[in-house]
Amino acid sequence: MKSEFTGRHMTAVLVGGFGIVVAVNLAMATLATRGFGGVVVENSYVASQKYNGWLDQARKQHALGWSVDVKRQSGGTIALALNGVPDGADVTAQLRRPLGAPETTELAFASAAPGTLVSATPVAAGRWIARIAIEAGGDRWAKEVHIE
Repeated sequence: MKSEFTGRHMTAVLVGGFGIVVAVNLAMATLATRGFGGVVVENSYVASQKYNGWLDQARKQHALGWSVDVKRQSGGTIALALNGVPDGADVTAQLRRPLGAPETTELAFASAAPGTLVSATPVAAGRWIARIAIEAGGDRWAKEVHIE
């Protein structure tokens, strides 16, 4: 017995097909918005007005000649190898998760050897973005690095 393909069948095929597409799009949009931790700047126009000042700060920072190598140690602590940084400089670090639920933590450091600092507490496993800031003698230096 043959059945005829009717307009009702075609309607069911179209509604079912588009229903799948809409459901997948909604699921992907939900996953994307739940995994976004926030914006980089609140107002891009205001940020654009400050851009030249940020470039001047970057040039001054580069002229200092300071650099930092960041490594996660086996115990989960973070080690900083300071290059060209004067003794007694104030070093701070703020860590934040790049994806997922917003999570931030502040790190305190202790001297492990000349030119090397180690965080006082271990950092949870996973990906982090560390914003390291150094201040010494009225000069300020900052850098963001990814830690895995």
